[in-house]
Amino acid sequence: MRPFLDKAMPEAWEAAKAYVQEIRTAAVARGLSAQEIELINVRCSQLNGCTSCLDLHSRKARQTGIPAQKLDVLPAWRETGLYTDRETAVLAVAEAGTLLPLNDDRRADLEVAQSILGVDGFAAAEWVVVTINAFNRISILSEHPVRPRDADGKLINPDDEGRR
Repeated sequence: MRPFLDKAMPEAWEAAKAYVQEIRTAAVARGLSAQEIELINVRCSQLNGCTSCLDLHSRKARQTGIPAQKLDVLPAWRETGLYTDRETAVLAVAEAGTLLPLNDDRRADLEVAQSILGVDGFAAAEWVVVTINAFNRISILSEHPVRPRDADGKLINPDDEGRR
């Protein structure tokens, strides 16, 4: 069993946590909402198959006020009219930045997204995408488990916290 990266190199983990906080602060300062940030986090985590990040960011998304229906249909966001123009813009950035390399369709999506978000909001969205993709990889390589939680998000068996 491989070690959790956050436990094996705690100083790197602390630096990574500080980095994510700086990116979030900068993204909000450039006009992204907490909901837009969490839509990016959830969509990238879906595309990467990161169960631990999906568990965390789906909870955070609900806490920011994203309706359950939008989270339920997120994998098919292009097929519904539920999302605002800004939400579709950040989702397009999430997919383009996760499903590399860029192709002509993704480049076109990014141009539209930048026209909606503006240069600052667009750059902020790309930084959020880069950040969650890095955290997805940390969690996937660590094989962080998804632990059972109750309806309020509290761990059902907190004794499982420090497995490795």
